[in-house]
Amino acid sequence: MTPSPPPGPHPPDQRRPDSRPPDPRSPGPRPLGPLLAELRAARGWSQRRVAAELCAAAGVPTLTRHEVSRWERQRRLPGDFWSGWLAVVLGVPGDLLADAAACSRRLAPGGPGRAGGPGRPRPPGTPGVARARRPGSTAPRAARRGGDRTRPAATG
Repeated sequence: MTPSPPPGPHPPDQRRPDSRPPDPRSPGPRPLGPLLAELRAARGWSQRRVAAELCAAAGVPTLTRHEVSRWERQRRLPGDFWSGWLAVVLGVPGDLLADAAACSRRLAPGGPGRAGGPGRPRPPGTPGVARARRPGSTAPRAARRGGDRTRPAATG
Protein backbone atom coordinates (compact mmCIF):
# COMPACT_ATOMS: atom_id res chain seq x y z
CA MET A 1 0.00 0.00 0.00
CA THR A 2 1.39 3.39 -0.98
CA PRO A 3 1.08 6.33 1.37
CA SER A 4 -1.15 9.17 0.24
CA PRO A 5 0.40 12.61 -0.21
CA PRO A 6 0.06 14.98 2.71
CA PRO A 7 -2.90 17.32 2.52
CA GLY A 8 -2.02 20.82 1.48
CA PRO A 9 -3.05 23.78 -0.63
CA HIS A 10 -2.05 22.02 -3.88
CA PRO A 11 -3.90 19.00 -5.22
CA PRO A 12 -1.58 16.02 -5.63
CA ASP A 13 -1.79 16.15 -9.45
CA GLN A 14 -0.39 19.70 -9.65
CA ARG A 15 3.25 20.58 -9.27
CA ARG A 16 4.23 23.26 -6.86
CA PRO A 17 5.99 26.17 -8.46
CA ASP A 18 9.67 26.26 -7.67
CA SER A 19 11.83 29.32 -7.33
CA ARG A 20 13.98 28.58 -10.38
CA PRO A 21 13.30 30.60 -13.53
CA PRO A 22 11.65 28.61 -16.29
CA ASP A 23 13.91 27.00 -18.85
CA PRO A 24 13.87 29.19 -21.99
CA ARG A 25 13.94 26.01 -24.06
CA SER A 26 10.79 24.66 -22.40
CA PRO A 27 7.92 23.70 -24.69
CA GLY A 28 5.28 26.21 -25.58
CA PRO A 29 5.66 29.60 -27.21
CA ARG A 30 6.56 32.50 -24.98
CA PRO A 31 6.60 36.22 -25.79
CA LEU A 32 9.94 37.38 -27.16
CA GLY A 33 10.58 40.31 -24.80
CA PRO A 34 10.59 38.36 -21.53
CA LEU A 35 12.51 35.54 -23.21
CA LEU A 36 15.27 37.90 -24.37
CA ALA A 37 15.49 39.52 -20.94
CA GLU A 38 15.74 36.10 -19.30
CA LEU A 39 18.40 34.83 -21.71
CA ARG A 40 20.41 38.02 -21.19
CA ALA A 41 20.12 37.83 -17.40
CA ALA A 42 21.11 34.15 -17.42
CA ARG A 43 24.41 35.18 -19.01
CA GLY A 44 24.83 38.05 -16.57
CA TRP A 45 24.91 40.54 -19.43
CA SER A 46 23.60 44.08 -19.51
CA GLN A 47 21.57 45.40 -22.42
CA ARG A 48 24.65 47.36 -23.45
CA ARG A 49 26.69 44.15 -23.53
CA VAL A 50 24.06 42.40 -25.69
CA ALA A 51 24.11 45.34 -28.10
CA ALA A 52 27.93 45.28 -28.23
CA GLU A 53 27.98 41.51 -28.83
CA LEU A 54 25.41 41.85 -31.61
CA CYS A 55 27.35 44.67 -33.26
CA ALA A 56 30.59 42.70 -33.10
CA ALA A 57 29.01 39.52 -34.48
CA ALA A 58 27.07 41.24 -37.28
CA GLY A 59 29.76 43.80 -38.14
CA VAL A 60 27.19 46.59 -37.86
CA PRO A 61 28.10 49.28 -35.32
CA THR A 62 24.70 50.97 -35.13
CA LEU A 63 22.70 48.89 -32.63
CA THR A 64 22.37 50.43 -29.17
CA ARG A 65 21.17 49.19 -25.82
CA HIS A 66 18.06 51.31 -26.35
CA GLU A 67 16.96 49.02 -29.16
CA VAL A 68 17.61 45.96 -26.99
CA SER A 69 15.45 47.60 -24.32
CA ARG A 70 12.66 48.16 -26.85
CA TRP A 71 12.81 44.49 -27.82
CA GLU A 72 12.65 43.37 -24.19
CA ARG A 73 9.73 45.69 -23.42
CA GLN A 74 8.06 44.53 -26.65
CA ARG A 75 7.80 48.03 -28.02
CA ARG A 76 9.43 46.62 -31.16
CA LEU A 77 10.36 43.22 -32.48
CA PRO A 78 13.73 42.52 -34.06
CA GLY A 79 13.67 41.88 -37.78
CA ASP A 80 15.01 38.74 -39.41
CA PHE A 81 18.55 40.12 -39.55
CA TRP A 82 18.84 40.86 -35.83
CA SER A 83 16.83 37.77 -34.84
CA GLY A 84 19.40 35.59 -36.55
CA TRP A 85 22.26 37.32 -34.78
CA LEU A 86 20.43 37.21 -31.43
CA ALA A 87 20.22 33.43 -31.77
CA VAL A 88 23.96 33.25 -32.46
CA VAL A 89 25.00 35.62 -29.68
CA LEU A 90 22.66 34.16 -27.05
CA GLY A 91 23.40 30.58 -28.10
CA VAL A 92 19.82 29.48 -28.71
CA PRO A 93 18.09 27.95 -31.72
CA GLY A 94 16.72 30.45 -34.20
CA ASP A 95 13.37 28.65 -34.15
CA LEU A 96 13.00 29.47 -30.45
CA LEU A 97 13.24 33.19 -31.15
CA ALA A 98 11.04 32.95 -34.26
CA ASP A 99 8.31 31.15 -32.30
CA ALA A 100 8.57 33.72 -29.50
CA ALA A 101 8.30 36.59 -32.00
CA ALA A 102 5.21 34.96 -33.52
CA CYS A 103 3.72 34.63 -30.03
CA SER A 104 4.43 38.33 -29.36
CA ARG A 105 2.72 39.30 -32.61
CA ARG A 106 -0.37 37.30 -31.67
CA LEU A 107 -0.52 38.87 -28.20
CA ALA A 108 0.17 42.44 -29.33
CA PRO A 109 -2.67 44.93 -29.03
CA GLY A 110 -3.59 46.34 -32.39
CA GLY A 111 -3.25 43.11 -34.34
CA PRO A 112 -0.60 40.88 -35.81
CA GLY A 113 1.50 43.67 -37.31
CA ARG A 114 2.18 45.55 -34.09
CA ALA A 115 4.80 44.67 -31.56
CA GLY A 116 4.32 47.38 -29.03
CA GLY A 117 2.08 48.11 -26.18
CA PRO A 118 -0.59 50.73 -26.00
CA GLY A 119 -0.08 53.60 -28.37
CA ARG A 120 -1.68 56.98 -28.32
CA PRO A 121 -5.04 56.61 -30.07
CA ARG A 122 -5.76 58.84 -33.03
CA PRO A 123 -9.17 60.34 -33.68
CA PRO A 124 -11.25 58.43 -36.23
CA GLY A 125 -10.62 59.52 -39.78
CA THR A 126 -7.13 60.81 -39.08
CA PRO A 127 -5.00 59.63 -42.01
CA GLY A 128 -1.65 59.70 -40.25
CA VAL A 129 0.72 61.71 -38.16
CA ALA A 130 1.59 65.09 -39.64
CA ARG A 131 4.65 67.04 -38.62
CA ALA A 132 3.98 70.27 -36.83
CA ARG A 133 4.89 73.51 -38.52
CA ARG A 134 6.72 76.29 -36.80
CA PRO A 135 4.39 78.65 -34.96
CA GLY A 136 3.28 81.49 -37.20
CA SER A 137 4.40 79.81 -40.40
CA THR A 138 1.77 79.53 -43.10
CA ALA A 139 4.08 78.66 -45.96
CA PRO A 140 4.31 75.05 -47.09
CA ARG A 141 7.33 73.16 -45.86
CA ALA A 142 8.96 73.10 -49.32
CA ALA A 143 8.79 76.89 -49.57
CA ARG A 144 10.45 77.28 -46.17
CA ARG A 145 13.29 75.01 -47.37
CA GLY A 146 14.09 77.32 -50.21
CA GLY A 147 11.71 76.27 -52.93
CA ASP A 148 9.50 73.50 -54.15
CA ARG A 149 11.78 70.60 -54.99
CA THR A 150 9.13 68.74 -56.91
CA ARG A 151 9.22 71.27 -59.77
CA PRO A 152 11.68 70.64 -62.59
CA ALA A 153 14.62 73.00 -62.64
CA ALA A 154 14.27 76.02 -64.91
CA THR A 155 16.33 75.87 -68.06
CA GLY A 156 18.02 78.96 -69.47
